[in-house]
Amino acid sequence: MIDLTINEKGLEKALEVARKRGVVIPSFGQMIDPSRIPTNIKDVLGNVALWDVDPSNLFRISWYNEPVDTGGGFGGPNYIELPSSLTGVEAKIVAMVGKWFPTGAHKVGAAFGCLVPRLVTGQFNPVDQKSVWPSTGNYCRGGAYDAALLGCESIAILPEGMSRERFDWLESVAGEVIKTPGTESNVKEIFDKCWELRSSGQNLMIFNQFEEFGNYLWHYYVTGGAMTDVMMQYESNGLKLAGLVGSTGSAGTIASGDYLKERWPGSKIAVSEALQCPTLLMNGFGSHRIEGIGDKHVPWIHNVRNTDMVIAVDDEAAMSVSRLFNEPEGIDYLNKQGVDRDLLEKLPLAGISGVGNIIAAIKFAKWYELGADDVVMTVLTDSMELYNSRLMELNETRGRFTELDAHLVYGRDVIGLSTDYMTELDYYGRKRIHNLKYFTWVEQQGKSYEEIQAQWYEDSYWRNIRECVEPLDALIADFNRMSGASVS
Repeated sequence: MIDLTINEKGLEKALEVARKRGVVIPSFGQMIDPSRIPTNIKDVLGNVALWDVDPSNLFRISWYNEPVDTGGGFGGPNYIELPSSLTGVEAKIVAMVGKWFPTGAHKVGAAFGCLVPRLVTGQFNPVDQKSVWPSTGNYCRGGAYDAALLGCESIAILPEGMSRERFDWLESVAGEVIKTPGTESNVKEIFDKCWELRSSGQNLMIFNQFEEFGNYLWHYYVTGGAMTDVMMQYESNGLKLAGLVGSTGSAGTIASGDYLKERWPGSKIAVSEALQCPTLLMNGFGSHRIEGIGDKHVPWIHNVRNTDMVIAVDDEAAMSVSRLFNEPEGIDYLNKQGVDRDLLEKLPLAGISGVGNIIAAIKFAKWYELGADDVVMTVLTDSMELYNSRLMELNETRGRFTELDAHLVYGRDVIGLSTDYMTELDYYGRKRIHNLKYFTWVEQQGKSYEEIQAQWYEDSYWRNIRECVEPLDALIADFNRMSGASVS
């Protein structure tokens, strides 16, 4: 749950840091509706670059940023529509774009959702405590960035085998970077490092995205709200929401599906994972190359009872389609197939996990035989800007991507996708997945048997988390007022 108990001593030290740095903390309401951001903040942002370590960039933790690197205001949510000319399915696939967040990934928002409740209550003391960010990449980058904006010292933990781009920038922002063994699926090693740090005697607080409900809360309201804004545009033209397709990862993003289901009860939530690590599909395990998803466990914050489908995506397909979307020969080939040049220029907005989500969305549309009046929502967590080294590696190991490669990949991994390795979840299918939480969280990470049962059997459990947003925004307003940074 989200604890909003005030620690007076810690709060005064947090306020001390905020006063010194001139920090104003945005409310959830302002991230949901940027029109509520004060004019003086918007004026300051006009001279600030998107990735600058400037406290005003806290207000750019939003889906509504103008898509520019420097300056820029706020407009509609950032998204792209993938038409049938590209996907081969009649349904419109609509993908939210994460590139235009600070750090180039929406995970900076999840980190904000985890950090700020502890900061404005004084539970986290940025003067005496270090913030620890365990992740497979984007979350710890976002956490280190948020910590830097707020004047907090940070430790980032991530597997040593993640993309070079994840490390290059992170090492300039985080106070310390710890590389753990393995790659994407090696989250147990990250958790082990967290336990090691807990017993080290250091004064620190660990913000674990897989168990922090601030991650769920941020995506439920902020991502879910932005998706709703987009979907209402389509609804006004007679289209309907078929569902949300999103990777499991920390299970934060798919919390937006809970929000969408309340507005469109007939819609579905489909979660995707790598075929090479089919934890949800078949209680399986393994390593894979889709960075940012599929970590051999079920996150504590995953509301499994509200999940309708599991889709496994072959990591070879994700890597091949990433080449198709980014190599010149791939772009030229797609153009010859009738894909609009303006859209082709936007395809690099999808990083590897985003490409995986697109593949899963196509499979979802095929499974349900969706038509031209259906919309499938998905998310591009980050862009290919963070994975150029992976493209270089593929060119080195496999040779130059040719027109023939493009023909084969498009036919096999886009329009030729099958509906294998998919399953609709009934009551006991959902319960099977939920029960997997026990082995990670109760046996290994110290969660209680009573709470895992409450997650499944008590509707109030998830409702109580969502109801934290108003008191949290009130605490944020109080914090800004007490720091002297209150704005109208």
